Amino acid sequence: MAAFRDRSLAGMAFPYVFLDATYCKARVNHRVVSQAVVVATGVAADGHREVLGFDVGDSEDGAFWTAFLRSLRARGLAGVQLVISDSHAGLKAAIASVLLGAAWQRCRVHFLRNVLAQVPKGSAEMVAATIRTIFAQPGPPQVHEQLTVIAGMLGRQFPKVEAMLHEAADDITAFAAFPLSHWKKIWSTNPLERLNKEIKRRTDVVGVFPNPEALLRLAGAVLVEAHDEWQVGERRYLSEGSMALLAKPPLNAKEVATPALLTA
Repeated sequence: MAAFRDRSLAGMAFPYVFLDATYCKARVNHRVVSQAVVVATGVAADGHREVLGFDVGDSEDGAFWTAFLRSLRARGLAGVQLVISDSHAGLKAAIASVLLGAAWQRCRVHFLRNVLAQVPKGSAEMVAATIRTIFAQPGPPQVHEQLTVIAGMLGRQFPKVEAMLHEAADDITAFAAFPLSHWKKIWSTNPLERLNKEIKRRTDVVGVFPNPEALLRLAGAVLVEAHDEWQVGERRYLSEGSMALLAKPPLNAKEVATPALLTA
């Protein structure tokens, strides 16, 4: 387990990095407390996925996230263009300070949950469907225009929702600066959520772990297993041809939306 966690990440760029946490119970100083299993996965330049790293600690602590990201950098993590995550306290600042030059995509699923917590249950379905139209646009200009339109439309009935959309506009639409064929794969942490569910399925059997180290070992075993399956699988998360677009100069709005690029 230590060898896997400490392995070198040098020699391969990881343009996309996903970060998320799932929570389990462990005993710390004779008390049962909630501990976060934080996981980083990445999409390599060839389109394959890897488990980059994992740790156990307090996911709301900015110092913890900073130390975790620095450990990835120290092992050779490079070439990061976009980080996809929820807005954990301290995480955004850690990304900005450690992964310099990388954009941040706030997970649209988590953002939508936060929005729906501000509206009556009877209106939740309508609000969710309306916000999803932002992500169903054919190109970057339309994405940003639709967000402005939707914010104004919903703001007449839900001013808090309008404020949330305007405040998070840049963060939830960061995906639009990347190839159109990648959008559905990079605008949320859903791929990592499936890993988290498997971790929870295995850790729920134990219930309360005797210490954080025991939790780390079991979660690590699940993650190593998933990593190995990705390496032997023939299917890439993103095609190598489409990943090559990221090595070119930054795409303008017209290029990102051009269907011809999707055949690469």
